[in-house]
Amino acid sequence: MAAVPVHDESRFGYLKPSDVARLADAYRFSESAHAGQTRQSGDPYISHPLAVAEILAGWHLDGQALVAALLHDVMEDTSVTKAEISDTFGKPVAELVDGVSKLDKIEFQSAEDAQAENFRKMLLAMARDVRVILIKLADRLHNMRTLAAVAPAKRRRVAQETMEIYAPIANRLGLNALFHELQELAFAHMHPMRYRVLAKATRAARGNRREVIGKIEAAVRARLAEAGVAAGVSGREKHLYSIYRKMIEKHLSFAEVHDMYGFRIVVKDQPTCYLTLGLLHGLYKPVPGKFKDYIAIPKANGYQSLHTALIGPYGVPVEVQIRTEQMHRLAEAGVASHWMYKSEVDSLSDLQKKTHQWLQSLLEIQSQSGDSHEFLEHVKVDLFPDEVYVFTPKGRIMSLPRGATAVDFAYAVHTDIGNRCVAAKVNGELVPLRSELRNGDRIEIITTGYAKPNPAWLQYVRTGKARSNIRHFLKTMQYDESAALGERLLEQALKAVGQSTAAIEQANWERTVRDSGARSRQELLADIGLGRRLPAVVARRLLRRSEREDARGGGPRGAGASVVIRGTEGMAVQLASCCRPIPGDAIVGSMKKGQGLVVHTAECRQAARSRRVEPEQWLDVEWDRKTSRLFQAAIRVTVANQRGVLAKVASEIAQAGSNIDSISMEEDRAVYTTMLFVLEVGNRQHLARVMRQLRRLPEVEKLARVRE
Repeated sequence: MAAVPVHDESRFGYLKPSDVARLADAYRFSESAHAGQTRQSGDPYISHPLAVAEILAGWHLDGQALVAALLHDVMEDTSVTKAEISDTFGKPVAELVDGVSKLDKIEFQSAEDAQAENFRKMLLAMARDVRVILIKLADRLHNMRTLAAVAPAKRRRVAQETMEIYAPIANRLGLNALFHELQELAFAHMHPMRYRVLAKATRAARGNRREVIGKIEAAVRARLAEAGVAAGVSGREKHLYSIYRKMIEKHLSFAEVHDMYGFRIVVKDQPTCYLTLGLLHGLYKPVPGKFKDYIAIPKANGYQSLHTALIGPYGVPVEVQIRTEQMHRLAEAGVASHWMYKSEVDSLSDLQKKTHQWLQSLLEIQSQSGDSHEFLEHVKVDLFPDEVYVFTPKGRIMSLPRGATAVDFAYAVHTDIGNRCVAAKVNGELVPLRSELRNGDRIEIITTGYAKPNPAWLQYVRTGKARSNIRHFLKTMQYDESAALGERLLEQALKAVGQSTAAIEQANWERTVRDSGARSRQELLADIGLGRRLPAVVARRLLRRSEREDARGGGPRGAGASVVIRGTEGMAVQLASCCRPIPGDAIVGSMKKGQGLVVHTAECRQAARSRRVEPEQWLDVEWDRKTSRLFQAAIRVTVANQRGVLAKVASEIAQAGSNIDSISMEEDRAVYTTMLFVLEVGNRQHLARVMRQLRRLPEVEKLARVRE
């Protein structure tokens, strides 16, 4: 491949001659497009795409991916268009280049918005073709290797981005060697002084321990040879970032970190892995609780090995990984091994299936995320490297991030299971939905047809899929409920002038929706319900009445029928926690932007202050004569401090047909005790019945409803 001045021509030897010729054409095209451009190091710009192509050639990616690597910056940094690339090199190459290119041509509100949107675009392109992210990872690797040439501020920003996004993606895709190199480079640029100090200390420790490590390696080799096990034994130092993270997480000094060295043993087949493990445990004592069998239960990225920790001579702990040659290749190359070792399709099918499932989950998360920031937040959550392995009732193994809860498990099984879950059983015992799962747990989810996601779940779920599905459901539910409320508010505004929504012609609706900038009639009504639009203004537009008529009193803002509140409107109608209105109370309503209708009692002091400041936000509301749900009301009960008095009060409340939602007590309980109950009652009459029941108790000294 003389037409391309590569650093190592043998890297491209696996390609067909036709692919090599296309690669030469792509090199000349890219060199011409980048003519006159230089990198910040002063090197010709073409050196960067060439280096990216060489990294991908090391992974044995196909000709299309290598051509796209040579062209990956031409759309971003030159005047070359996607159409030109498609005409010259074909549509698949153009799609790859477009997936890697940033969105520099679009204006964003901030650098954070641009970054989030770029990640969203890249990850969605990756979901369609995983080669997009492999090109991007190779691009990021070369940029990190040459990062010393850029300004310190940008260096830290790029390094942090690499640590938070690109290194975890490499790990998620099983690219182990790349994952560790990106972490090391990012650590060196984020904390240069700490990196240098740790590197110096590690070199010194290596000299001190060389004799001990050599002794352990010789003993391991001799033990395996004695048992007739043919194996490759190699020593490896822990990466500096792994040592640094251990020091931070466990609050250790460098001198207290002992397990800095490990061995990797590669054997011929899976049974020999377990035989080797037994030989090592016979040679040195294993550390209890440190054995992990990733062969029987592979990691989510397909990684397989046996891990154990041994206590060597002089008490030196040593970590050992045992794997087959095939497992070793997979551990180093991850999904890239699909191209490197295509003959072993059967053995890689599980990895490809898991990778495909994760990529598809990105598309699902995107369809339910409101914006790029939210999408990126969900994806970051899903990139946790630590995992727990749990079982379904039928014995299927599922991997989830460490700290995942029963709700995460429910959504991992199926979105509908998550949306309808009400309880969970872990190993046959009922547990709260927020319970964190542990390795080996057997999970059973209990569902009902009427259940729906609880906003409180967002405080403890760990997976991006669960988080995005909960938010999507709540947004949809709020949208539908707000549209229903908006229709009632608009109906009230129209009644004030003797009209109704049924009398409005379809043409008027279409014109009003179009003029208001809404996408549909439903969206316009939802905006009214959420307080984003005034029902009076929308009513006037529907009727096409002039501002002058409205000012003379002909407009819809007159005294009309009140909005009827049933208490079952859901998120569109909120009952104020300051005064806790219940059916039977005189009430008023306030339209809060983005929240919908907030209902207060008519005598609420907080509502009175707000009505003086923003009178236009308030409207008349009244209770429906038939309400079916229970409402919260607070009462304060002062009782003589006697044994068993709380049980008596609770019993009377239960006999009156009410539930206790919460209870609190005052500190000073010498003679009398004051208790604050939050009760569930159907209406004001029900509350009066509860209070009459309590007054019969001789221990009750004072009793009153808490209004504020």
